[in-house]
Formats: sequence, C-alpha cells, structure tokens
Amino acid sequence: MNKRTTLADVAERAGLSKTAVSLVLNNRPGSRLSADAVARIHEAARELNYRPNPQARSLRLGTTGTVGFISDDVTVTRFASAMIRGLLDAADESDRGVLIAETFNHPKQLRKALDSMADRQVDGLIFGALSARLIDLPPLPDGIRTVTVNCVNPDVPVAVLPDEEQAGYAVTRHLLHAGHRDGIAIIGNAPIARTDPKVSVTIGRRFDGIHRALSEAGVAPIAVADIEKWEPWNGYDAAKGVLASGAPVTALLCLNDRVAFGAQQAMQEKGLRIPDDLSVASFDDDQIAAYMRPGLTTARLPYLEMGRRALELLLDPAPSPGEHLVEMPLQVRGSIRSAS
Repeated sequence: MNKRTTLADVAERAGLSKTAVSLVLNNRPGSRLSADAVARIHEAARELNYRPNPQARSLRLGTTGTVGFISDDVTVTRFASAMIRGLLDAADESDRGVLIAETFNHPKQLRKALDSMADRQVDGLIFGALSARLIDLPPLPDGIRTVTVNCVNPDVPVAVLPDEEQAGYAVTRHLLHAGHRDGIAIIGNAPIARTDPKVSVTIGRRFDGIHRALSEAGVAPIAVADIEKWEPWNGYDAAKGVLASGAPVTALLCLNDRVAFGAQQAMQEKGLRIPDDLSVASFDDDQIAAYMRPGLTTARLPYLEMGRRALELLLDPAPSPGEHLVEMPLQVRGSIRSAS
C-alpha cells in the first residue's frame, strides 16, 4: 500500500516549513510568503499528489467538504439526470464531494436518507425533484443549509426553478413570428396541474406565458384540448379530436414533447406532414424531441443548469432568499414552417 503524502512531505520537497505549507494549501491568510515560495509549494503538492486529509480538515475547519443531494426519481431518470451532472460539475470546481440518495417518493426512504446525511455531517443539503412541485419534508436538522431544485418547500427559503413563464412566451412568440396567428391549437390544457401545487408549481406559469404572447398579438387559440396527464396516448387522442373538428389549424402548440409525439401519430394517420401541413412546437426537450423527424422545436428544461445553480447557492454564504429562475432555452429544429 502506498503511503499517504503528508504536509511534512510537501514541506520537505518545497524546502519550507510545515506551517508555511499548511497556510498556503488551506488558503489561509497571513503567510507573507513570496510568490516563488507559494509556487514551489503548489508544485511540490502536485508532484507528490498531495490530498488533504478530510478528517483532519473537518476537525480544523468544522466542515466535511461534502454536501448531500436527496431526490425522488432524478438519478434513475435519463431525462432529468443532467441535474446530477450540473451539481457534480459545480462540486468538482469547488473541491466538494456529493452524497446522493434517492427516495422514490417514499416518506420512509426520505427520513432514512435525511438521517444518513445528518450522521455524515454534510455541510448542506439539496432536495431535488423530477417535476417542479411542492414537496413534503420531515423536520430538518438545525443549522444545516438547504436549497431545493425543481421543487419548493415552505421550510427551505432558497429554490431553483425553471423559468416557465418565459418559456411559454418564447415558444408562442416563435409560432406567431412564423405567421401562425389565427390557426394555433393548444394541445394539453391541464387544469389540475395549473391549480394544484402538489402536481406543479410552474405549469400555470407556462400557460401564463402562452396567453401573454397571444394577448399581445391580439389573437386567441383556434382550439384548446384538455389533457389530464401529458402522455403520448393522450396527445394522440386530443390531436385526433382537434383535427377531426375541421377547424383551420395551422400549428399545434403541445404542452410537452410526449404529447407532441402522440399528436404526430394522429397527424400521420390523416396523411398530414410536419411542417408542410402543420407546424408543431412543444416544451421540455425530452430525448424524443431530437429523435422525431423532423426534429421538434421545443423549450429545454435546464436540468444541468439548475443543478449547477443549486450547488452554487448552497455554497454562497449569503444567498438571496426566494426563487432563482433559470432560463429554458428555445431549441429550434425543423417542425415549424413559415405561414406568412
């Protein structure tokens, strides 16, 4: 077994005292060392592959250098796992470790994960969710910093959420700029998701953005199809009904990509092509959006950016309380044609 490199080893290689090396490698002020001496210390540490002893650092600084991430289904969902990547990237840049636990929406698992994180004395906790909703949490340990990402809880003052209002506005404006004014059908109106925070705290804002853009343009949707759950089979049924109505539809504004996929099947049954016969726009940028032919124009849920932002806020000594909104960038592909 290789012997762990110590501060004394680095000091001997650099030709300086152990105290000087400790001050420099732990970023502590007051070393008064020359730039050349500081450079020699860092070079010696690199050559010897020096790594701080986490237990010693914890005792000295009162921190463990680790944070905890507890989520419902994020780690096992390919679509949302980018949140983990963003969090880990930011953790690596700040020299932090991350402990991850998945609860699968089970209260007992949540309590167990929280106790485990507390036992390991993490420096802070991030709670994440697959869908942006109000989550229930057990009593949190006193004095521990917490942030929620893609979810909210009244006991956690800092939350990171997607900017759904901006996304609804941007997608609708994109259709309007392409000349689709009087022929836009909304597929996926979801009354429950708009009013029940346990289902979503952001979907209502997506609709607000859509209707703001339509109102500014002085137009109204030619048809609105309600859908209880945004799944392909419901998108298929809803789009089929709209197309069968005979309304002069020029574009389908689907409320997520799975709905859009189902709508595409309904169009194909009627011999309609995207975008030659009907344009289609959507939200989320699920993997299916890029696989569709032509590719689907959609607003991307910024899971990676939200994960990164959540860790940055957790490490911020004085983060602003409230919501921190992350832009949902528009992914323009080939599903919209000009109707002008």
